[in-house]
Amino acid sequence: MKKSIIMGILSAFLALAGCKASAGEGAYQSVDVKKFTEVIGDTGVVRLDVRTAEEYAEGHIEGAINIDVMADGFEQKAVATLPQEKTVALYCRSGRRSKRAADILSAKGYKVVELDTGYLGWTGEGCPVVK
Repeated sequence: MKKSIIMGILSAFLALAGCKASAGEGAYQSVDVKKFTEVIGDTGVVRLDVRTAEEYAEGHIEGAINIDVMADGFEQKAVATLPQEKTVALYCRSGRRSKRAADILSAKGYKVVELDTGYLGWTGEGCPVVK
């Protein structure tokens, strides 16, 4: 009985350690609206909207460029457009697509900050947008 408990604890520990190790490569920072506002306050940070062109046209964060993460060629277009040495602050509508884009870009070596609640969270906090 004691041995099985110890083995269970050891197995759980090893499983968690394995997940932690694999999370290091391609990791990005997911932040709330307040922190995202601070991040994009740095003029050296690239703002990236990964929604569709139609969504972008309806409103976006000022200064953001638009590359649709769901479009064919997202990775190639992003790498060709985004400077590797700058932090990329990205968002989508609700936070789901931006996490996909963040995974892709951080795996390519970009430093990425992702708006966890997306454009909806941004506008929900009354933050400014451009149309």
